[in-house]
Amino acid sequence: MHFDPTDEQRRWRDLAREFAEGEIRPRAAELDREQKFPYDIVERMTDLGLMGLTVPEQYGGSGGDFVGYNLALEEICRADTSVGITMEAHVSLGCAPLVAFGTEEQKRRYLGEEIRGGRKLWAFGLTEENAGTDAGGTETTAELVDGQWVVNGSKKWITNGGTEITGGVTAIAKTGTRENGKPELTAIIVPQDTPGFTRGPGYEKLGWRASDQRQLYFEDVTVPEGNTLGERGKGFRQFLSTLDAGRVAVGALSVGLAQACLDEALVRARERRQFGRSISEFQAIQFKLADMAMEVELARNMVLKAAWLKDEGRPFGREASMAKVFASEAAKRAADGAVQIWGGEGFMEGSAVARYWRQVKINEIGEGTSEINRQIIARSLLTDETATEAKGKMVAQ
Repeated sequence: MHFDPTDEQRRWRDLAREFAEGEIRPRAAELDREQKFPYDIVERMTDLGLMGLTVPEQYGGSGGDFVGYNLALEEICRADTSVGITMEAHVSLGCAPLVAFGTEEQKRRYLGEEIRGGRKLWAFGLTEENAGTDAGGTETTAELVDGQWVVNGSKKWITNGGTEITGGVTAIAKTGTRENGKPELTAIIVPQDTPGFTRGPGYEKLGWRASDQRQLYFEDVTVPEGNTLGERGKGFRQFLSTLDAGRVAVGALSVGLAQACLDEALVRARERRQFGRSISEFQAIQFKLADMAMEVELARNMVLKAAWLKDEGRPFGREASMAKVFASEAAKRAADGAVQIWGGEGFMEGSAVARYWRQVKINEIGEGTSEINRQIIARSLLTDETATEAKGKMVAQ
Protein backbone atom coordinates (compact mmCIF):
# COMPACT_ATOMS: atom_id res chain seq x y z
CA MET A 1 0.00 0.00 0.00
CA HIS A 2 1.29 3.45 -0.86
CA PHE A 3 -0.12 6.96 -0.82
CA ASP A 4 1.79 8.66 -3.62
CA PRO A 5 -0.33 9.97 -6.49
CA THR A 6 0.70 9.02 -10.00
CA ASP A 7 2.48 11.57 -12.15
CA GLU A 8 -0.77 12.31 -13.98
CA GLN A 9 -2.77 12.69 -10.78
CA ARG A 10 -0.11 15.00 -9.36
CA ARG A 11 -0.19 17.03 -12.57
CA TRP A 12 -3.95 17.59 -12.28
CA ARG A 13 -3.67 18.50 -8.60
CA ASP A 14 -0.84 20.96 -9.18
CA LEU A 15 -2.51 22.50 -12.23
CA ALA A 16 -5.72 23.05 -10.27
CA ARG A 17 -3.83 24.46 -7.28
CA GLU A 18 -1.90 26.96 -9.38
CA PHE A 19 -5.02 28.11 -11.21
CA ALA A 20 -7.10 28.31 -8.04
CA GLU A 21 -4.52 30.35 -6.17
CA GLY A 22 -3.80 32.67 -9.07
CA GLU A 23 -7.24 33.24 -10.59
CA ILE A 24 -10.02 32.04 -8.28
CA ARG A 25 -9.01 32.94 -4.72
CA PRO A 26 -8.34 36.64 -5.47
CA ARG A 27 -11.92 37.00 -6.79
CA ALA A 28 -13.80 34.66 -4.45
CA ALA A 29 -15.07 37.36 -2.07
CA GLU A 30 -16.23 39.58 -4.94
CA LEU A 31 -18.04 36.72 -6.68
CA ASP A 32 -19.79 35.80 -3.43
CA ARG A 33 -20.74 39.39 -2.65
CA GLU A 34 -22.07 40.17 -6.12
CA GLN A 35 -23.50 36.67 -6.80
CA LYS A 36 -21.84 36.66 -10.20
CA PHE A 37 -21.52 33.44 -12.18
CA PRO A 38 -17.84 33.29 -13.24
CA TYR A 39 -18.14 32.62 -16.96
CA ASP A 40 -14.55 33.61 -17.66
CA ILE A 41 -13.22 31.32 -14.92
CA VAL A 42 -15.25 28.37 -16.23
CA GLU A 43 -14.01 29.08 -19.76
CA ARG A 44 -10.42 29.07 -18.54
CA MET A 45 -10.98 25.85 -16.60
CA THR A 46 -12.35 24.31 -19.79
CA ASP A 47 -9.23 25.38 -21.67
CA LEU A 48 -7.12 23.68 -18.98
CA GLY A 49 -9.10 20.45 -19.27
CA LEU A 50 -10.59 20.60 -15.78
CA MET A 51 -14.24 20.76 -16.83
CA GLY A 52 -13.94 17.54 -18.82
CA LEU A 53 -11.41 15.85 -16.59
CA THR A 54 -13.02 12.38 -16.47
CA VAL A 55 -14.59 12.46 -19.94
CA PRO A 56 -12.80 10.20 -22.46
CA GLU A 57 -10.55 11.99 -24.91
CA GLN A 58 -12.47 10.73 -27.95
CA TYR A 59 -15.46 12.79 -26.76
CA GLY A 60 -13.55 15.99 -26.15
CA GLY A 61 -12.53 15.34 -22.55
CA SER A 62 -9.21 14.95 -20.75
CA GLY A 63 -9.40 11.22 -20.04
CA GLY A 64 -8.30 11.58 -16.41
CA ASP A 65 -9.10 9.14 -13.63
CA PHE A 66 -11.40 9.66 -10.65
CA VAL A 67 -8.62 10.09 -8.09
CA GLY A 68 -7.00 12.83 -10.17
CA TYR A 69 -10.37 14.54 -10.54
CA ASN A 70 -10.97 14.58 -6.79
CA LEU A 71 -7.47 15.89 -6.10
CA ALA A 72 -8.09 18.72 -8.58
CA LEU A 73 -11.57 19.42 -7.21
CA GLU A 74 -10.22 19.75 -3.67
CA GLU A 75 -7.80 22.44 -4.82
CA ILE A 76 -10.52 24.39 -6.66
CA CYS A 77 -12.76 24.25 -3.57
CA ARG A 78 -9.92 25.33 -1.32
CA ALA A 79 -10.16 28.63 -3.21
CA ASP A 80 -13.95 28.81 -3.67
CA THR A 81 -16.71 26.23 -3.37
CA SER A 82 -19.02 28.17 -5.70
CA VAL A 83 -16.64 27.48 -8.56
CA GLY A 84 -16.06 24.01 -7.14
CA ILE A 85 -19.72 23.00 -7.16
CA THR A 86 -20.03 24.28 -10.74
CA MET A 87 -17.23 21.92 -11.72
CA GLU A 88 -18.54 19.03 -9.58
CA ALA A 89 -22.12 19.23 -10.82
CA HIS A 90 -21.02 19.40 -14.45
CA VAL A 91 -18.47 16.58 -14.29
CA SER A 92 -20.03 14.24 -11.70
CA LEU A 93 -23.73 14.79 -12.38
CA GLY A 94 -23.88 16.18 -15.90
CA CYS A 95 -21.21 14.32 -17.85
CA ALA A 96 -20.74 11.11 -15.86
CA PRO A 97 -24.21 9.61 -16.63
CA LEU A 98 -23.68 10.32 -20.34
CA VAL A 99 -20.29 8.59 -20.20
CA ALA A 100 -21.58 5.62 -18.20
CA PHE A 101 -24.97 4.98 -19.82
CA GLY A 102 -25.10 6.86 -23.12
CA THR A 103 -25.11 5.23 -26.52
CA GLU A 104 -22.22 5.91 -28.85
CA GLU A 105 -24.39 8.38 -30.75
CA GLN A 106 -25.41 10.17 -27.54
CA LYS A 107 -21.81 10.41 -26.36
CA ARG A 108 -20.68 11.74 -29.70
CA ARG A 109 -23.50 14.26 -29.93
CA TYR A 110 -23.74 15.57 -26.38
CA LEU A 111 -20.26 15.05 -24.95
CA GLY A 112 -18.31 15.56 -28.16
CA GLU A 113 -20.36 18.11 -30.09
CA GLU A 114 -22.39 19.94 -27.42
CA ILE A 115 -20.34 19.88 -24.21
CA ARG A 116 -16.84 19.61 -25.74
CA GLY A 117 -15.01 19.38 -22.44
CA GLY A 118 -17.06 22.13 -20.81
CA ARG A 119 -17.86 24.61 -23.58
CA LYS A 120 -21.42 23.97 -22.52
CA LEU A 121 -22.48 22.85 -19.06
CA TRP A 122 -24.81 19.94 -18.46
CA ALA A 123 -27.23 19.50 -15.56
CA PHE A 124 -28.80 16.53 -13.80
CA GLY A 125 -32.47 16.84 -12.81
CA LEU A 126 -33.53 14.63 -9.92
CA THR A 127 -34.78 16.75 -7.01
CA GLU A 128 -38.38 17.94 -6.84
CA GLU A 129 -40.64 19.37 -4.16
CA ASN A 130 -41.54 15.87 -2.95
CA ALA A 131 -38.61 13.88 -4.34
CA GLY A 132 -34.87 13.76 -3.82
CA THR A 133 -33.83 11.54 -0.97
CA ASP A 134 -37.07 9.69 -1.78
CA ALA A 135 -36.76 9.32 -5.53
CA GLY A 136 -39.93 7.26 -5.53
CA GLY A 137 -41.80 10.51 -4.96
CA THR A 138 -40.89 11.76 -8.44
CA GLU A 139 -43.89 13.53 -9.95
CA THR A 140 -42.39 14.65 -13.26
CA THR A 141 -43.84 12.36 -15.92
CA ALA A 142 -42.88 11.34 -19.43
CA GLU A 143 -45.34 9.64 -21.79
CA LEU A 144 -44.23 7.95 -24.98
CA VAL A 145 -46.44 9.16 -27.87
CA ASP A 146 -45.64 8.14 -31.45
CA GLY A 147 -41.95 7.70 -30.71
CA GLN A 148 -41.67 10.94 -28.76
CA TRP A 149 -41.35 11.51 -25.02
CA VAL A 150 -43.75 14.18 -23.74
CA VAL A 151 -42.39 15.46 -20.43
CA ASN A 152 -44.37 17.40 -17.82
CA GLY A 153 -43.38 18.50 -14.34
CA SER A 154 -40.66 20.45 -12.59
CA LYS A 155 -37.34 20.12 -10.79
CA LYS A 156 -35.77 22.31 -8.11
CA TRP A 157 -32.30 23.19 -6.78
CA ILE A 158 -30.72 22.12 -10.06
CA THR A 159 -27.11 23.23 -10.44
CA ASN A 160 -25.94 24.60 -13.80
CA GLY A 161 -29.50 24.39 -15.14
CA GLY A 162 -29.87 27.95 -16.35
CA THR A 163 -26.56 29.55 -17.23
CA GLU A 164 -25.90 31.17 -20.60
CA ILE A 165 -23.74 28.18 -21.52
CA THR A 166 -25.98 25.36 -20.28
CA GLY A 167 -26.53 22.75 -22.98
CA GLY A 168 -29.34 20.82 -21.32
CA VAL A 169 -30.38 18.50 -18.53
CA THR A 170 -30.75 14.78 -17.98
CA ALA A 171 -34.09 14.57 -16.18
CA ILE A 172 -35.45 11.68 -14.14
CA ALA A 173 -39.13 11.14 -14.97
CA LYS A 174 -41.83 8.65 -14.07
CA THR A 175 -42.65 6.67 -17.22
CA GLY A 176 -44.98 4.08 -15.75
CA THR A 177 -45.67 1.81 -12.80
CA ARG A 178 -43.98 -1.52 -12.12
CA GLU A 179 -45.78 -4.74 -11.23
CA ASN A 180 -44.87 -4.21 -7.57
CA GLY A 181 -46.59 -0.83 -7.61
CA LYS A 182 -43.37 1.19 -7.52
CA PRO A 183 -42.75 3.90 -10.13
CA GLU A 184 -40.82 3.16 -13.27
CA LEU A 185 -38.17 5.87 -13.56
CA THR A 186 -36.34 6.75 -16.75
CA ALA A 187 -33.55 9.24 -17.51
CA ILE A 188 -34.36 11.47 -20.48
CA ILE A 189 -32.03 13.93 -22.20
CA VAL A 190 -33.63 17.36 -22.68
CA PRO A 191 -31.60 19.94 -24.66
CA GLN A 192 -31.80 23.51 -23.39
CA ASP A 193 -33.60 25.02 -26.36
CA THR A 194 -36.45 22.46 -26.43
CA PRO A 195 -39.87 24.22 -26.62
CA GLY A 196 -41.73 24.09 -23.32
CA PHE A 197 -38.52 23.74 -21.27
CA THR A 198 -38.14 26.88 -19.13
CA ARG A 199 -36.07 27.92 -16.14
CA GLY A 200 -36.93 29.90 -13.02
CA PRO A 201 -34.78 32.69 -11.55
CA GLY A 202 -31.64 31.87 -9.60
CA TYR A 203 -32.06 31.31 -5.87
CA GLU A 204 -30.97 33.69 -3.12
CA LYS A 205 -28.67 31.40 -1.11
CA LEU A 206 -26.67 31.36 2.09
CA GLY A 207 -23.64 29.97 0.30
CA TRP A 208 -22.51 28.93 -3.20
CA ARG A 209 -23.66 32.42 -4.18
CA ALA A 210 -21.61 32.54 -7.39
CA SER A 211 -22.98 29.24 -8.70
CA ASP A 212 -26.21 28.60 -10.56
CA GLN A 213 -29.11 26.76 -8.90
CA ARG A 214 -32.73 27.18 -9.97
CA GLN A 215 -36.02 25.48 -10.77
CA LEU A 216 -36.68 23.83 -14.13
CA TYR A 217 -40.12 23.49 -15.71
CA PHE A 218 -41.35 21.04 -18.35
CA GLU A 219 -44.65 21.78 -20.10
CA ASP A 220 -45.38 19.29 -22.88
CA VAL A 221 -41.67 19.15 -23.62
CA THR A 222 -41.27 16.77 -26.57
CA VAL A 223 -38.04 14.94 -27.36
CA PRO A 224 -37.34 11.81 -29.46
CA GLU A 225 -37.43 8.37 -27.85
CA GLY A 226 -33.76 8.22 -28.81
CA ASN A 227 -33.11 10.74 -26.01
CA THR A 228 -33.66 7.97 -23.47
CA LEU A 229 -30.41 7.63 -21.54
CA GLY A 230 -29.69 3.93 -21.29
CA GLU A 231 -32.75 1.71 -21.06
CA ARG A 232 -36.28 2.68 -20.17
CA GLY A 233 -36.98 2.01 -16.49
CA LYS A 234 -33.32 1.97 -15.48
CA GLY A 235 -33.28 5.54 -14.20
CA PHE A 236 -33.32 4.49 -10.54
CA ARG A 237 -30.15 2.41 -10.85
CA GLN A 238 -28.51 5.08 -12.96
CA PHE A 239 -28.99 7.89 -10.48
CA LEU A 240 -27.90 5.69 -7.56
CA SER A 241 -24.64 5.04 -9.39
CA THR A 242 -24.34 8.72 -10.27
CA LEU A 243 -24.94 9.84 -6.70
CA ASP A 244 -22.35 7.41 -5.30
CA ALA A 245 -19.66 9.10 -7.38
CA GLY A 246 -21.13 12.52 -6.63
CA ARG A 247 -20.89 11.87 -2.90
CA VAL A 248 -17.17 11.20 -3.19
CA ALA A 249 -16.78 14.47 -5.08
CA VAL A 250 -18.77 16.43 -2.48
CA GLY A 251 -16.41 14.87 0.05
CA ALA A 252 -13.50 16.33 -1.91
CA LEU A 253 -15.30 19.68 -2.01
CA SER A 254 -15.67 19.52 1.78
CA VAL A 255 -12.00 18.66 2.24
CA GLY A 256 -10.99 21.67 0.17
CA LEU A 257 -13.19 23.95 2.26
CA ALA A 258 -11.95 22.41 5.52
CA GLN A 259 -8.35 22.93 4.40
CA ALA A 260 -9.12 26.57 3.60
CA CYS A 261 -10.53 26.98 7.12
CA LEU A 262 -7.37 25.48 8.61
CA ASP A 263 -5.23 27.75 6.43
CA GLU A 264 -7.02 30.85 7.72
CA ALA A 265 -6.94 29.63 11.32
CA LEU A 266 -3.18 29.14 11.14
CA VAL A 267 -2.68 32.65 9.76
CA ARG A 268 -4.75 34.17 12.55
CA ALA A 269 -3.11 32.09 15.27
CA ARG A 270 0.34 33.22 14.20
CA GLU A 271 -0.51 36.91 13.74
CA ARG A 272 -2.96 37.65 16.57
CA ARG A 273 -1.33 38.68 19.84
CA GLN A 274 -2.88 38.68 23.31
CA PHE A 275 -1.25 39.06 26.72
CA GLY A 276 1.97 40.00 24.99
CA ARG A 277 2.38 36.91 22.84
CA SER A 278 1.01 35.10 19.80
CA ILE A 279 -2.23 33.23 20.50
CA SER A 280 -0.62 30.22 18.77
CA GLU A 281 1.35 29.73 22.00
CA PHE A 282 -1.82 29.02 23.99
CA GLN A 283 -2.69 25.36 24.38
CA ALA A 284 -6.40 25.99 23.79
CA ILE A 285 -5.62 27.31 20.30
CA GLN A 286 -3.05 24.60 19.60
CA PHE A 287 -5.57 21.86 20.40
CA LYS A 288 -8.15 23.42 18.06
CA LEU A 289 -5.58 23.52 15.26
CA ALA A 290 -4.49 19.95 15.94
CA ASP A 291 -8.07 18.67 15.85
CA MET A 292 -8.75 20.52 12.60
CA ALA A 293 -5.60 19.16 10.96
CA MET A 294 -6.36 15.58 12.03
CA GLU A 295 -9.89 15.71 10.66
CA VAL A 296 -8.82 17.28 7.37
CA GLU A 297 -6.26 14.53 6.86
CA LEU A 298 -8.68 11.76 7.80
CA ALA A 299 -11.37 13.16 5.51
CA ARG A 300 -8.91 13.48 2.62
CA ASN A 301 -7.80 9.87 3.01
CA MET A 302 -11.41 8.65 3.12
CA VAL A 303 -12.27 10.54 -0.06
CA LEU A 304 -9.22 9.27 -1.93
CA LYS A 305 -9.83 5.68 -0.84
CA ALA A 306 -13.39 5.82 -2.16
CA ALA A 307 -12.15 7.41 -5.40
CA TRP A 308 -9.46 4.73 -5.75
CA LEU A 309 -12.03 1.96 -5.28
CA LYS A 310 -14.10 3.46 -8.10
CA ASP A 311 -11.08 3.65 -10.39
CA GLU A 312 -10.34 -0.01 -9.60
CA GLY A 313 -13.87 -1.01 -10.58
CA ARG A 314 -14.64 -2.23 -7.06
CA PRO A 315 -17.77 -1.54 -4.96
CA PHE A 316 -17.48 1.86 -3.30
CA GLY A 317 -21.01 2.91 -2.30
CA ARG A 318 -20.51 2.49 1.44
CA GLU A 319 -17.13 4.22 1.33
CA ALA A 320 -18.66 7.05 -0.73
CA SER A 321 -21.29 7.66 1.95
CA MET A 322 -18.69 7.44 4.73
CA ALA A 323 -16.41 9.92 2.98
CA LYS A 324 -19.25 12.32 2.26
CA VAL A 325 -20.64 12.33 5.80
CA PHE A 326 -17.31 12.55 7.59
CA ALA A 327 -15.80 15.16 5.27
CA SER A 328 -18.87 17.41 5.29
CA GLU A 329 -19.19 17.32 9.07
CA ALA A 330 -15.45 17.77 9.55
CA ALA A 331 -15.64 20.83 7.31
CA LYS A 332 -18.43 22.26 9.45
CA ARG A 333 -16.32 21.79 12.59
CA ALA A 334 -13.34 23.33 10.81
CA ALA A 335 -15.37 26.39 9.79
CA ASP A 336 -16.65 26.80 13.32
CA GLY A 337 -13.14 26.46 14.73
CA ALA A 338 -11.73 28.98 12.25
CA VAL A 339 -14.36 31.58 13.18
CA GLN A 340 -13.66 30.97 16.86
CA ILE A 341 -9.94 31.51 16.40
CA TRP A 342 -10.57 34.66 14.37
CA GLY A 343 -12.90 35.91 17.09
CA GLY A 344 -14.89 39.06 16.39
CA GLU A 345 -13.14 39.58 13.06
CA GLY A 346 -14.39 36.18 11.93
CA PHE A 347 -17.97 37.28 12.59
CA MET A 348 -17.69 40.15 10.12
CA GLU A 349 -18.95 39.82 6.56
CA GLY A 350 -15.96 40.31 4.32
CA SER A 351 -13.73 37.92 6.25
CA ALA A 352 -12.91 34.67 4.50
CA VAL A 353 -13.91 32.54 7.48
CA ALA A 354 -17.36 34.15 7.66
CA ARG A 355 -17.86 33.21 4.03
CA TYR A 356 -16.67 29.65 4.69
CA TRP A 357 -19.03 29.38 7.66
CA ARG A 358 -21.98 30.33 5.44
CA GLN A 359 -20.94 27.97 2.68
CA VAL A 360 -20.27 24.85 4.70
CA LYS A 361 -23.76 23.78 5.76
CA ILE A 362 -24.97 22.76 2.31
CA ASN A 363 -22.33 20.01 2.19
CA GLU A 364 -24.37 18.03 4.72
CA ILE A 365 -27.47 18.30 2.53
CA GLY A 366 -26.54 18.06 -1.16
CA GLU A 367 -25.90 14.66 -2.83
CA GLY A 368 -27.84 12.93 -0.04
CA THR A 369 -28.26 14.25 3.48
CA SER A 370 -26.09 13.03 6.34
CA GLU A 371 -29.12 11.15 7.62
CA ILE A 372 -29.75 9.14 4.43
CA ASN A 373 -26.04 8.43 4.04
CA ARG A 374 -25.84 7.10 7.59
CA GLN A 375 -28.79 4.87 6.74
CA ILE A 376 -26.96 3.62 3.64
CA ILE A 377 -23.89 2.85 5.73
CA ALA A 378 -25.89 1.05 8.40
CA ARG A 379 -27.83 -1.03 5.88
CA SER A 380 -24.59 -2.02 4.19
CA LEU A 381 -23.10 -3.12 7.50
CA LEU A 382 -26.19 -5.10 8.46
CA THR A 383 -26.39 -6.74 5.05
CA ASP A 384 -22.75 -7.80 5.31
CA GLU A 385 -23.35 -9.19 8.80
CA THR A 386 -26.44 -11.09 7.68
CA ALA A 387 -24.58 -12.54 4.70
CA THR A 388 -21.67 -13.59 6.91
CA GLU A 389 -24.00 -15.29 9.41
CA ALA A 390 -25.80 -17.15 6.63
CA LYS A 391 -22.52 -18.33 5.16
CA GLY A 392 -21.39 -19.53 8.59
CA LYS A 393 -24.58 -21.57 9.06
CA MET A 394 -24.13 -23.19 5.66
CA VAL A 395 -20.56 -24.19 6.54
CA ALA A 396 -21.69 -25.57 9.91
CA GLN A 397 -24.33 -27.74 8.24
